[in-house]
Amino acid sequence: MLNRRHIRVKVMQSIYAVNQHSSDDLIREEKFLFYSMESIQDLYLLIFSTFIELRNKEEIHIELSSKKHLATAEEKNPNKKFINNQVLNILSNQETLIDALDDRKINNWKLNDDLIIQLLDDVKKSEVYLNYLNDSTSTFENDAKFMVDLFTKVIAPNERFFDYLEDNKLTWIDDYAMVNTLISKQLKGIKDLYFQIEIPKVYKDQDDKDFAKQLFLKTVLNDKELAQEYVNKTPNWDTERIAIIDTVLLKMAICELLKFPSIPVKVTINEYLEIAKEYSTPKSSIFINGILDNLVKDYKEQNKLIKTGRGLI
Repeated sequence: MLNRRHIRVKVMQSIYAVNQHSSDDLIREEKFLFYSMESIQDLYLLIFSTFIELRNKEEIHIELSSKKHLATAEEKNPNKKFINNQVLNILSNQETLIDALDDRKINNWKLNDDLIIQLLDDVKKSEVYLNYLNDSTSTFENDAKFMVDLFTKVIAPNERFFDYLEDNKLTWIDDYAMVNTLISKQLKGIKDLYFQIEIPKVYKDQDDKDFAKQLFLKTVLNDKELAQEYVNKTPNWDTERIAIIDTVLLKMAICELLKFPSIPVKVTINEYLEIAKEYSTPKSSIFINGILDNLVKDYKEQNKLIKTGRGLI
């Protein structure tokens, strides 16, 4: 689920927090780093559980409405196309998903069912939903397309939904786009009634998990040493006015260049330039690129750049 860039972003945020709080409790800070990374799976499961809860709420609403003393003709004979959606029912009966929700104790919607009711109301007012219910065609393909459109056009961009996630766990904000992309891809992959959802792992492998730990610890523990590497490389910049995020990114990048022999130089530089573009000032990527380019030249001349394997320089 997590790629290396996302891991770097999480490490950057943790190191930034350490600097801001002047924390020296690295055990606690390391635990928070892994908590912020591993909670991404909770976000994934929570979003998938939203489909199940929306269906359950609508089914309850239809049943209660039909039993009203003065029920209308529409309430007595409701359109059940939504709750009978084949893909929605596949998700609602996925043992793998249900077990994962139980294991991770994802019960947000039972504690905040008012949000699901509001979200269901937004869904039922949407053009995607209304067009679906008014379409007399009933095929698996149509049901599948509706679910993709419902998620990408109605649920994912819903402000109430996003605000709830932000309030619930701040670390989810940077994960939201990536998780949405993954869920959208999985929904598009549902082709028949035999679909089995595969809950993605947080880390691709143990190497990625180790990389996160080592990058965090090696950067923090060598903070002063890493800062000295670029202190004389910023003649046109006021050191005290350099964005804190930029100093964190520089230290992480230099740490990778010097202490991670298996990571190619070009990969390191490109990754931190992209992160700078997204998380720092408009000029940060230019600033960081200039410093890293000069450092790499110096390291090569001094034989400090030790990389193993082909094409790593």
